[in-house]
Amino acid sequence: MRPLPWVSPVLYVTVLAAGLYAGTAGLGTTHAAPFTGGLAALFAIDLLERRRYPAGTPPWPAVASLCARVALFAVVAAADGSGLSRALFVLVPFTACFAFGRTVAVVLAAGCAGLVVAGYELGPGRWYTDAEQVSDLLMFCVGLVLAVATAAAAAQERRGRTRLEESHRRLAAYSAQVAELSAAAERNRVARDIHDDLGHHLTAVVVLLEKATAFRERDPGQAQRAIDDAHRSARRALDDVRHSVRTLRADPAPFRLSTALADLVDGQADDGRTAVTLEFTGDESGYGPPALTTLYRAAQEGITNARRHADADRVRVAVALGETEARLTVADDGAGFPPGREGFGLLGMRERAEQVGGRVELDSGPGAGTRLTVTVPRGGTP
Repeated sequence: MRPLPWVSPVLYVTVLAAGLYAGTAGLGTTHAAPFTGGLAALFAIDLLERRRYPAGTPPWPAVASLCARVALFAVVAAADGSGLSRALFVLVPFTACFAFGRTVAVVLAAGCAGLVVAGYELGPGRWYTDAEQVSDLLMFCVGLVLAVATAAAAAQERRGRTRLEESHRRLAAYSAQVAELSAAAERNRVARDIHDDLGHHLTAVVVLLEKATAFRERDPGQAQRAIDDAHRSARRALDDVRHSVRTLRADPAPFRLSTALADLVDGQADDGRTAVTLEFTGDESGYGPPALTTLYRAAQEGITNARRHADADRVRVAVALGETEARLTVADDGAGFPPGREGFGLLGMRERAEQVGGRVELDSGPGAGTRLTVTVPRGGTP
C-alpha cells in the first residue's frame, strides 16, 4: 500500500529550510553538500518508487528502499547543524506501516527511539540531566507515536475503501447474474405457459377439425358441430391470451383450483370419443397459488395428452387436498406409451413440481393406459 504522498516531501522541505537557516544564522554547523545531497536523494527515491510501483511497493523492494532512506536520514542528520533532521526518522515507522503493517512499524519506532538515545549516550555529558535534550527526546517519541497512529488509521481507511470497492464490484457481478438467471427463469415460465395454455386449446382445435374432416361426407351435422366446437376452443385460446396479458399488467384475481378445473372439464369439446370427469375433495386454503397452479397445469397436460396421443375414451381427473399435501391424478384408458418417451410438456410439468417441492409420477405402458400423479406439499411456495 502506497503511503500518503505529501507527508515525506513536506518534512523534507521543512528540514531543508531549518538546516539552511541554521547554517546561515550561525546557529550550528551545516555541511551543505551532504545535507542537500541527501535530501535530494530522498526526493528522488520517493519519486522513482511512486512511478515504478504506483499501486504499492512489493515487500523486498520496500525493504531495500526503507534501508536506503534510513542511511540517507543518518547522513542528513549528521550534516545538519539545526538538529531538526532527527525528525526524518519518524518516516521510518510511518512508511513501514503501509508496507509491512502496524506491528513492524511499532518495532521500528522503538528502534528509532533507541538510536536517538544511543546518540545521546555517545555525546558529552549526562544528557538525561539536560532538560532540553530530554524534551527533544520526548517530542521525538511523541512524533513517532503520532506517525504510527496516523499511518495505521490511513492504512485501515484505505483497506476499508478497497474492500468496499471490491464489494461493489461483486455486487454488480451478482446483480448481473441474478438478472440473467431471472431472464432465463422467465423464458422457461413463458415457454411452459404457452405450451400448457395455447397447446391445450390448439390440440382441441386440431382434434375437432380432424373430426369435421372425417364426418364431412357421412354426417354433415356432426361435422358442423365439430367446427363450431373448434371455433369455441379458438376463442377460449384467445381469451386466455388476453387474460395472460391483463395479468402481466395488473394484479391477478385469486386463483381457485376447483373453479379452474371445473371450467377446464366443462370446456372440453365433446369429440364423440373422450369423456372427461372430475372428482374434487378437500380445502384449498393453506395451499399457495404456485402449488395450485402446478396442479392445474398438470391436469391440462394430462387431458391434452390423453385426447391427442393416447386416443382415450375416458379420462378421470381426481384431486385430493389433504392436511399436508395435495394429490392430482389424471388416468385414461388410452394406448399408453413406453418408458423414456416424455416430451416437453412432461418436462415442464416436472420443473413446475420441483419448484414447489413436489414430484411427478407416471405409470404407463403400451396398451395399458396412462396414470399421471402429481403431489405437492401444503403451502407450495417456491
